Amino acid sequence: MKFDQFRRGAMLLLAAFAALLSGCTTYVTTQVTAFSDWGNGSDATRTYAFARSPSQENSLEQRTYENTVANELAMYSFKQAPATEARYWVGLTYSIKGDMATVSQPVYYAPPPAFGPYWGPNPWGPWGPWGPYPSGYVTQSFPVYTHTLGIRITERTTGKEVYNVTARNANEDPSLVTSMPYLVRSALDGFPAGNGAVRTVKIAVDKNSGASNEVAAPTPAAASGAASASAPSASPKPAQ
Repeated sequence: MKFDQFRRGAMLLLAAFAALLSGCTTYVTTQVTAFSDWGNGSDATRTYAFARSPSQENSLEQRTYENTVANELAMYSFKQAPATEARYWVGLTYSIKGDMATVSQPVYYAPPPAFGPYWGPNPWGPWGPWGPYPSGYVTQSFPVYTHTLGIRITERTTGKEVYNVTARNANEDPSLVTSMPYLVRSALDGFPAGNGAVRTVKIAVDKNSGASNEVAAPTPAAASGAASASAPSASPKPAQ
């Protein structure tokens, strides 16, 4: 009987904590690494076509992500053009990788009152005789998925790489589709970033689980372990 009372008290405590968290604004946090040799090109020269590897050529997933990237590039005066007229190739790489994360959390128990009945307003509170006491830790494992997007911009006529950015975030969502809007916005946020720039970009999640218009100010992130986006094939086949 006492054990059931103790367990019920601990569950109430956890429920109150979850309710508190539910009122907080949720953000998607993305690590962004950019390498740039953009120069001072005018807006009139920001024409591009998408470069595709053979596996991307007939992919509906590829076209869906291209539309998302095109919408974001338009915010920076980029315009799509026929492959023979575009100044730039824009190549995309993307991936999702699953792993297991392990965390340790404290476990609480509530001992029975030692000195008779308690007449306070909240016997389950921190100062009550049935209040929670730490008794140890429990280890739990859960899946974590890392979503990665690379955007590489090269000059069509010379093949010179002028911009290469990688955006990466991790959460419990096994779908790359739902993370792509956040990856794209984060990757191109503040375009063009300086060469070797490493930042953390936070984007608020709206009530419809999409990317909202609120972007938190980016903060510096550790440069170690950052990787640039891989290039498309040496002779990409442009969109027709």
